[in-house]
Amino acid sequence: MPAPKRRPRTDGSAAAGAPKSPAVSAAVIVVVVVGLMLLLPTIVLGIGAYSPELGAFVGAIGLMAMFLILWLRSRYQRSHEND
Repeated sequence: MPAPKRRPRTDGSAAAGAPKSPAVSAAVIVVVVVGLMLLLPTIVLGIGAYSPELGAFVGAIGLMAMFLILWLRSRYQRSHEND
């Protein structure tokens, strides 16, 4: 009996063990972002004890990061509308 033929992958981005479903990938990203947002006040208060200005800066960067992710996602979706 001949060995089955191996078909090459069409997308080289899928690594071994990586989630294959977009829903799973989105869920992982949401869980990580929510987890970091829940830790942000503790981090800001810890840094704020050292320097209030630095704590405010870190807090602002943390909040802007969420909007940056959403903005990048919208740009990606707009560029792939016709796919």
